[in-house]
Amino acid sequence: MSKILAFVDIFVESAEMDNVVAALSKLETLDELYEVTGEFDIVTLVSASDIEEFREILKNKILKIKGVKSTVSSVVLHTHKGPRSDGSQGPRRPRQ
Repeated sequence: MSKILAFVDIFVESAEMDNVVAALSKLETLDELYEVTGEFDIVTLVSASDIEEFREILKNKILKIKGVKSTVSSVVLHTHKGPRSDGSQGPRRPRQ
Protein backbone atom coordinates (compact mmCIF):
# COMPACT_ATOMS: atom_id res chain seq x y z
CA MET A 1 0.00 0.00 0.00
CA SER A 2 1.37 3.40 -0.91
CA LYS A 3 1.81 6.10 1.65
CA ILE A 4 -0.38 9.14 2.08
CA LEU A 5 0.86 12.57 1.09
CA ALA A 6 -0.90 15.68 2.32
CA PHE A 7 -0.28 19.37 2.05
CA VAL A 8 -0.79 20.94 5.46
CA ASP A 9 -1.19 24.70 5.37
CA ILE A 10 -0.55 26.30 8.75
CA PHE A 11 -1.63 29.56 10.34
CA VAL A 12 0.97 30.77 12.85
CA GLU A 13 1.09 33.46 15.55
CA SER A 14 3.57 35.92 14.06
CA ALA A 15 5.74 36.16 17.16
CA GLU A 16 6.18 32.37 17.19
CA MET A 17 7.14 31.90 13.51
CA ASP A 18 10.80 30.98 14.11
CA ASN A 19 9.91 28.59 16.93
CA VAL A 20 7.20 26.91 14.84
CA VAL A 21 9.57 26.48 11.87
CA ALA A 22 12.23 25.01 14.17
CA ALA A 23 9.75 22.56 15.72
CA LEU A 24 8.34 21.53 12.34
CA SER A 25 11.85 21.01 10.95
CA LYS A 26 12.41 18.29 13.55
CA LEU A 27 9.43 16.20 12.39
CA GLU A 28 10.69 13.29 10.28
CA THR A 29 7.36 12.94 8.53
CA LEU A 30 7.59 16.40 6.98
CA ASP A 31 8.99 16.02 3.49
CA GLU A 32 8.87 19.71 2.64
CA LEU A 33 8.47 22.94 4.61
CA TYR A 34 7.95 26.43 3.20
CA GLU A 35 7.33 29.81 4.78
CA VAL A 36 5.04 31.56 2.30
CA THR A 37 3.11 34.71 1.53
CA GLY A 38 -0.63 34.66 1.06
CA GLU A 39 -3.45 33.17 3.05
CA PHE A 40 -1.27 30.79 5.09
CA ASP A 41 2.03 31.34 6.88
CA ILE A 42 3.58 27.92 6.30
CA VAL A 43 2.96 25.18 3.74
CA THR A 44 4.22 21.65 4.43
CA LEU A 45 4.12 18.33 2.66
CA VAL A 46 3.55 15.50 5.12
CA SER A 47 3.91 11.78 4.44
CA ALA A 48 2.25 9.06 6.48
CA SER A 49 1.77 5.31 6.15
CA ASP A 50 -2.01 5.61 6.42
CA ILE A 51 -4.78 8.00 7.44
CA GLU A 52 -4.46 7.07 11.14
CA GLU A 53 -0.78 8.00 11.18
CA PHE A 54 -1.60 11.23 9.36
CA ARG A 55 -4.24 12.01 12.01
CA GLU A 56 -1.67 11.33 14.75
CA ILE A 57 0.88 13.65 13.14
CA LEU A 58 -1.65 16.42 12.67
CA LYS A 59 -3.41 16.13 16.04
CA ASN A 60 -0.54 15.25 18.36
CA LYS A 61 2.49 16.82 16.70
CA ILE A 62 1.70 19.77 14.42
CA LEU A 63 -1.28 21.14 16.35
CA LYS A 64 0.62 20.79 19.66
CA ILE A 65 3.39 23.16 18.58
CA LYS A 66 3.18 26.45 20.47
CA GLY A 67 2.23 29.18 18.01
CA VAL A 68 0.29 27.01 15.56
CA LYS A 69 -3.18 28.55 15.41
CA SER A 70 -4.86 26.23 12.91
CA THR A 71 -4.30 24.10 9.82
CA VAL A 72 -5.95 23.27 6.51
CA SER A 73 -5.08 19.88 5.01
CA SER A 74 -5.31 18.62 1.44
CA VAL A 75 -4.66 14.91 0.87
CA VAL A 76 -2.94 14.18 -2.45
CA LEU A 77 -5.07 11.84 -4.60
CA HIS A 78 -2.67 11.56 -7.54
CA THR A 79 0.57 13.23 -8.62
CA HIS A 80 0.44 14.23 -12.28
CA LYS A 81 3.83 15.93 -12.39
CA GLY A 82 6.68 16.37 -9.99
CA PRO A 83 9.30 14.34 -8.16
CA ARG A 84 6.69 11.90 -6.84
CA SER A 85 4.99 11.31 -10.20
CA ASP A 86 5.03 7.71 -11.39
CA GLY A 87 5.00 8.88 -15.01
CA SER A 88 1.86 6.94 -15.82
CA GLN A 89 0.03 9.93 -17.21
CA GLY A 90 1.30 9.61 -20.76
CA PRO A 91 4.54 10.04 -22.61
CA ARG A 92 7.03 12.66 -21.51
CA ARG A 93 7.80 15.46 -23.86
CA PRO A 94 11.38 15.51 -25.07
CA ARG A 95 13.49 18.31 -23.64
CA GLN A 96 14.56 20.96 -26.10
